[in-house]
Amino acid sequence: MVKQALILIDIQNDYFPQGKWPLDGVDAAADKAAHVLQAFRQKGDAVIHVRHEFTSDDAPFFTPGSEGAHLHTKVLNEGSEPVVLKHFVNAFRGTHLRTLLEQRSITDLVVVGSMSHMCIDGVVRAAADLGYKVTVIHDACATRDLEFNGQVIPAAQVHGAYMASLAFGYASVLSADEYLEAQAAAA
Repeated sequence: MVKQALILIDIQNDYFPQGKWPLDGVDAAADKAAHVLQAFRQKGDAVIHVRHEFTSDDAPFFTPGSEGAHLHTKVLNEGSEPVVLKHFVNAFRGTHLRTLLEQRSITDLVVVGSMSHMCIDGVVRAAADLGYKVTVIHDACATRDLEFNGQVIPAAQVHGAYMASLAFGYASVLSADEYLEAQAAAA
């Protein structure tokens, strides 16, 4: 039997416009994530929040205990929804995420959050390698411009390249509306 969980990755204050490391389109992505989150809650499916803190106070963002490292109000955990604290890109590394999934007999993961090119990519590839069926909600993820070899790569291109890569071999990549419509049709 398919049992799914929504994994919300690093939707934290420092990624929003008043934070230390703002992402392109983060508010719209968080709104889509909140919409998917509400659907999971209504259905009674598992929800697991993941938040990042660096281990040093001189980190560029997500410093330990800071307001910037807190979950954003759009997607705060409720009730018994666990929050996994991580210190690495891959949310499975050094955390109890896999144990939480195994305790709930989860087979399928739906992933939303930030940053597309880092923690989303890391957790999706790791989850697929661990045998989970993964769906990424592309418009519920955000990133920022990157620079490589003196060239600025716009956030939209970074995001598109990573979503295309994940769709090629690691996950189904859908919009929030596509995912929610498919879920409603299957019910």
